[in-house]
Amino acid sequence: MRLSLTAPAIRMFAALMLTGLALSLAGCGVNNVPTLEEQAKARWSDVQNQYQRRADLIPNLVETVKGFARQEEKVLTEVVEARAKATQVNIDASKLSDPEAVKRFQEAQAQLSGALGRLLAVSENYPDLKSNQNFLALQSQLEGTENRIAVARRDYIQAVQAYNTELRTIPGRWIAAWLYPEAKPMATFETAQENQAAPKVTF
Repeated sequence: MRLSLTAPAIRMFAALMLTGLALSLAGCGVNNVPTLEEQAKARWSDVQNQYQRRADLIPNLVETVKGFARQEEKVLTEVVEARAKATQVNIDASKLSDPEAVKRFQEAQAQLSGALGRLLAVSENYPDLKSNQNFLALQSQLEGTENRIAVARRDYIQAVQAYNTELRTIPGRWIAAWLYPEAKPMATFETAQENQAAPKVTF
């Protein structure tokens, strides 16, 4: 008894075979897109956590400086205002594909970094403040937090690079198009224009 197949059945069988072959060839990478996306989101959470840690240190630092340098009200006010703005600009992990949102977050944090830098520079004018144990402890914690921020940002940038590369290369590009059409490249941190120029050194 011979089994005869119609043309539509043959086409359907061929399509199923091709789909099965494509999935088996790319099967080891089917979960790469969501896995890399979740890793990037986790790294972003760490970035936000470290920035929050820095924001939490600032009120104590400002109060300590205020006790020694009341005449530096302008600098203290700048720090408080920059902290308030920085803590208001948050990005939900689902919005990491919006480069403008990441840029706003980065700018707010950069303004706070600048204000903190001015505050620490002012402290140089007050020997009593520079030798105060509370100030020294806070300054040390702040320096440690800045290092943690740098590491967290680096880790986030690497995670985003891996995720974005997966979305742009084959077979990840195909898998994303078939199974994860909502997956979009994520934005990363960029160096401010003024930081890209070579520093001028004068002797």
